[in-house]
Amino acid sequence: MLLFRLVFGLLLVCGLLCFAMYIGTGQAAWRRRGIVIVKWTVLAACGFFAVLILERLALVL
Repeated sequence: MLLFRLVFGLLLVCGLLCFAMYIGTGQAAWRRRGIVIVKWTVLAACGFFAVLILERLALVL
């Protein structure tokens, strides 16, 4: 659990750094990289929480 939180946090920081580089340089490539990183981070988080919910449901049943 701690490892997932660490990876999730680092990916969000990387996405924010990409957006900061976009603001600083004005190059659209940094914006695209930031969007891709944040998109996949959110999708991975949704999958992780879906697994947690299914585990809780399995314990209840």
